[in-house]
Amino acid sequence: MENNNKKPRLRFAPSPTGFMHLGVLRTALYDYLYAKKYGGTFILRIEDTDQARYVEGATEVIYNTLKECGLNWDEGPDIGGKYAPYIQSERNVAGTYIKYAKQLVEEGKAYFCFCDKERMDSIHKLQAENGETPHYDRHCRNISKEEAESLLNKNIPYVIRQKIPETEAVLSMTNYTVI
Repeated sequence: MENNNKKPRLRFAPSPTGFMHLGVLRTALYDYLYAKKYGGTFILRIEDTDQARYVEGATEVIYNTLKECGLNWDEGPDIGGKYAPYIQSERNVAGTYIKYAKQLVEEGKAYFCFCDKERMDSIHKLQAENGETPHYDRHCRNISKEEAESLLNKNIPYVIRQKIPETEAVLSMTNYTVI
């Protein structure tokens, strides 16, 4: 690690949609060890935005498992910190992030997706039947700006998706985030 006098801040953000498994615990261990090796901060944030899959008691299992393994966090929901709140649903996500997401749309780096749950379920089912890993089919990736504005004006629900290059390999570090 380059010595730039900045100490790393590593965030572990499990989702309480089930009980912790070894792979999730391994990710926490890597984050914890890296933070501690370089004198940094290990942060626990509960990623609870998937309320449809929320499992009662899973947050407590996360706390207990980490503590039993000696992975004590420096900032988190139960102890606070400079960047609270540490429960994702309590953060002002829309106010904090939506302007940046819309900026990415304006720059052509992201796009509005208006696919509803029924469409997503049907394409995932078809993909699974064909032996494919279920994935988004980029259905809305190339809709015109005018069509997107029309759907937005009709208050059609949407998500903003990152416009991943179609012809390049992209490295994903989904489970290992340095903040």
